[in-house]
Amino acid sequence: MRCSFISDLHLDSTTPTRIAAFQRFISSEAERADEIYVLGDLTETWVGDDDDSAFAALLREALESVAKRCRLHLMHGNRDFLIGEHFASAAGLHLVEDPYVIERNGVRLLLSHGDAFCTDDVEYQKLRATLRSKDWQDRVLTMTLSERRALADSMRAQSRATNANKPSNIMDADGDAIASALRFHNADAVVHGHTHRPGISIVRTADRDRFRYVLGDWDRCGWVLRFADDFNLLRFPLAGHYEI
Repeated sequence: MRCSFISDLHLDSTTPTRIAAFQRFISSEAERADEIYVLGDLTETWVGDDDDSAFAALLREALESVAKRCRLHLMHGNRDFLIGEHFASAAGLHLVEDPYVIERNGVRLLLSHGDAFCTDDVEYQKLRATLRSKDWQDRVLTMTLSERRALADSMRAQSRATNANKPSNIMDADGDAIASALRFHNADAVVHGHTHRPGISIVRTADRDRFRYVLGDWDRCGWVLRFADDFNLLRFPLAGHYEI
């Protein structure tokens, strides 16, 4: 089983280079992977499955064309948590919970967006609980599209202002939280995004060493973690044509 993992693309109508790179990447990756997992923040925001923008239609069509050749899985991040079953069905996506455990090629993997591991950021964890609650989401989805778009813009601006004043260390994933999750799920490795700090590291636990694979965000370049017989964390340019 060949699996590919990506996260933190933050696509929207203002990122045409990134959108084009995603279209090229996902079409090419579907030829070599059996499964593609998007571990959150596929989009910068998502105002609901009734979004009638050209961007939403383009994204749905791009995913739908690939879903006929490769199984696509989507986990919500802290930006795209309003993507629902209606859009997922139309795009051929399979929505998965956070965290999500899979076993492939004899390796047990714990998949997560990663923000739940940022336990030192207490205020963010309170906000996360609210945004992920069904009651809050149901209330927001009763608003008009224009109201939801205004709310999304306001929340993005507030997030930027808040994060600018936070120590960078509290916005990173906590090592103890990751080790605890690995032990709880009896996983050999964790794959996550969110922190925009790509890399590979060993997580030492009492019984054995495990591994942490952190996906990069698609800002200055694209990132993908491929897994078949081994793991390969790769980066590639967003512009032009390339082979990875």
